[in-house]
Amino acid sequence: MNQPTASLEARNLVKEFRLRNGLKFSTLQAVKDVSFTLEAGRTIALVGESGSGKSTIARMIAKLETPTSGDILLDGSPSGTRGRALAAYRGDVQMVFQDPFASLNPFHSIEHHLERPIRIHHPELSRAEVRDRVLSLLERVRLTPATQFAERRPHELSGGQRQRVAIARALAPGARFIVADEPVSMLDVSIRLGVLNLLAALQREERLGVLYITHDLATARHFSDEILVMYRGEIVERGPADAVILDPQHDYTKRLLEAAADPERLGALRDEVRSAG
Repeated sequence: MNQPTASLEARNLVKEFRLRNGLKFSTLQAVKDVSFTLEAGRTIALVGESGSGKSTIARMIAKLETPTSGDILLDGSPSGTRGRALAAYRGDVQMVFQDPFASLNPFHSIEHHLERPIRIHHPELSRAEVRDRVLSLLERVRLTPATQFAERRPHELSGGQRQRVAIARALAPGARFIVADEPVSMLDVSIRLGVLNLLAALQREERLGVLYITHDLATARHFSDEILVMYRGEIVERGPADAVILDPQHDYTKRLLEAAADPERLGALRDEVRSAG
């Protein structure tokens, strides 16, 4: 009998922030009744301009923000909110942050950054087994020779290499789902494609579920199976990546496309992705 596909589901998520202006209070509804299901081996791109609510959703999925209402389900069951249940959830769902320069402690080696989540989530492993996993993680993110990269400090790496370490750290607990919040927006244009190709390869080879947060429609199209377009906290359009980009239905999606890169860049990126794959 076939086992059910692993899934991460957001169901009717709402997030409100209470704002204060002097003696007056108001409520900002950053996320309004958002639902989607991410399955293992697939990538969903959450697209929208700054302030649309996409990063708030990422933080709720990663358990860094608590929803005002709604549920997050892992494999069909409500996700943990405290104690061991929360720790188990975080072992399955990890986040890659936007800024590779701020997300790594400059005083610690790369080995320390990868060793720590392994020890937290797998305390039964010996020191030698932890070391083997660290080196394996570095090889999985194409940082070789692994033994040399393990000894380095973050300031000795390029931005792209740091983001690869961040991806390795997200994989360290054994994560099945990755929330990638604008993972290449702070990198040089010349190295963005390499990091995105790495995420795409890991997603295919290891059947990861990837929630890709971005404002870049070109990469959303070519690195995702499905696109969700957010505007003012709501999903205004969703569908297969090509369908959303080539035949947009909502006026906001059309405006995003008009403001996006020219068609030549879209075609060039498509050709690069195909040749890299």
